Amino acid sequence: MYKVKVYVTLRENVLDPQGTAVKGALHSLSYREVQDVRIGKFMELVIEKSERNVEEIVREMCEKLLANTVIEDYRYEIEEVVVQ
Repeated sequence: MYKVKVYVTLRENVLDPQGTAVKGALHSLSYREVQDVRIGKFMELVIEKSERNVEEIVREMCEKLLANTVIEDYRYEIEEVVVQ
């Protein structure tokens, strides 16, 4: 089995209105040190071993569903886990 952590974020050149709103809220709470906020998504998947390459499977899922590759970037971490 594999545990896969997928991180999806808006591309650097895409405006992030949600991040801007959070930054404004933090400033209103006196956290003036915060210079920028970017909001993203985090997903954790458990994938069974198969004959297919797990990295290929994860990349396909990200490209087809988990990330909008026009405006988002993604990265992932794959960890092999032992099921007891």
